[in-house]
Amino acid sequence: MGKPTGFLEINRELPADAAPRERIKHWLEFHEHLPEDKLRAQGARCMDCGIPFCHVGRILAGAASGCPINNLIPEWNDLVYRGLWKEALERLLKTNNFPEFTGRVCPAPCEGSCTVGMHLPPVTIKQIECEIIDRAFAEAFITPQPPKKRTSKNVAVIGSGPAGLAAAAQLNTAGHTVTVFERADRVGGLLMYGIPNMKLDKGQVVLRRIKLMEQEGIKFVTNTEVGKNYPAKQLFEDFHAIVLATGATVPRDLPIEGRQLQGIHFAMDFLTANTKALLDGNLVGRLCESASVTSSPAERRLTEAAYISAKDKDVVVIGGGDTGTDCVGTSLRHGCKSVTQLEILPQPPMERAADNPWPQWPKVYKLDYGQEEAKAIQGADPRTYLVTAKKFLGDTNVTGIETVRVEWTTTGPKPIPGSEKTIPAQLVLLAMGFLGPEAALLKDLRVQQDDRTNIKADYGKFATSVRGVFAAGDCRRGQSLVVWAINEGRACAREVDRYLMGQTDLP
Repeated sequence: MGKPTGFLEINRELPADAAPRERIKHWLEFHEHLPEDKLRAQGARCMDCGIPFCHVGRILAGAASGCPINNLIPEWNDLVYRGLWKEALERLLKTNNFPEFTGRVCPAPCEGSCTVGMHLPPVTIKQIECEIIDRAFAEAFITPQPPKKRTSKNVAVIGSGPAGLAAAAQLNTAGHTVTVFERADRVGGLLMYGIPNMKLDKGQVVLRRIKLMEQEGIKFVTNTEVGKNYPAKQLFEDFHAIVLATGATVPRDLPIEGRQLQGIHFAMDFLTANTKALLDGNLVGRLCESASVTSSPAERRLTEAAYISAKDKDVVVIGGGDTGTDCVGTSLRHGCKSVTQLEILPQPPMERAADNPWPQWPKVYKLDYGQEEAKAIQGADPRTYLVTAKKFLGDTNVTGIETVRVEWTTTGPKPIPGSEKTIPAQLVLLAMGFLGPEAALLKDLRVQQDDRTNIKADYGKFATSVRGVFAAGDCRRGQSLVVWAINEGRACAREVDRYLMGQTDLP
């Protein structure tokens, strides 16, 4: 490393975000940037530790420890410190097809296992990663790189989320002709409709990458659901190999009394309708085409009656995680009356517990952007811990929720008698995770599923029970992180290439 003592001399520093009360007035990304000298100083904090757990990508205690795509983090930290931005970009792209995505939405397990983080705040790995790729696009370091020659093989990728896009990018690099099928009206899957625009800009980030992939020769077919308006059996006639990257899109429900009431929605339906309304409305040109957004707050409104509105409502989000946070942030931007988030788990500790040592993912309390915004508006973190919904109240529309506190036992959460409480709610959002992939297409293809309903395909091989059909991402491993989806898409592409060509040079 260029400055082995940097971590002792330089404090961790992140750029300031726009103030919560200001950023909830619009749907734009709100993260600022550090000047180059400060970025280089942050790169100098990487300590030449000799045991860089930051890029190992192992599962410890049920969570990722280190980067699942094995980013060469110490190398590009050092290159940034020395001001060698092009070289840093080369190292970054060796392992990551889409650092502009992970640099924005990844929870950064790399930082959780940073050696500096044992005793000091960890290196700002995620921020440096994002700055490398954003600078590369701004300075035109990134240009289309179509393959120099094509094979005679055609590959279909079903699903355009992070796993599908990663697989498509790698297979295209190998020279195969790749067609990506997406049932929605826009490409991107979770990246397009599952993550709000203020967290991941659709025009300046997602569609920028899609256009680049098109220029490199990948074909995207939207509004096409394989198994419905494109026969599943047609895949075997048109393509030499098939990659299933459909995601885990079956949401976990809460079948308690009153579930049939109007105003109770799955979180992903709420988030998808919101982003679609944004893109279909007045902001569509600015989000998807222009290099800068100059519209006033009034012009950033959603199209009328095209989304699930939280305006002037008491909103209750049931469940935590990133999806729950996104529901909180989106509800505040609608102008909700109040927002409450129910979590069945206990509040995490402020510091690592004894049974959660480094380099495990640190299970500690933090305010994510949505909770930070709610605290600024409402005066407190919107989350209530160790509580669950007992029944929904109302006649036709939901008007409230009866909750009950729980205690955790060896057999799971147990309701505490007498702790019932009623809270108002005219909009309830279920953000309790996902159960697995939708089964219709899998049945059409006669692909076997495992005990958890995921596609049965071994990690490392990715081959399903049907010859020539492979699976990657959440549809194979279950609900997981974007960075794991990229890992699987890349690794699956390598095995598809080996299947088609008898050998592979893909990493």
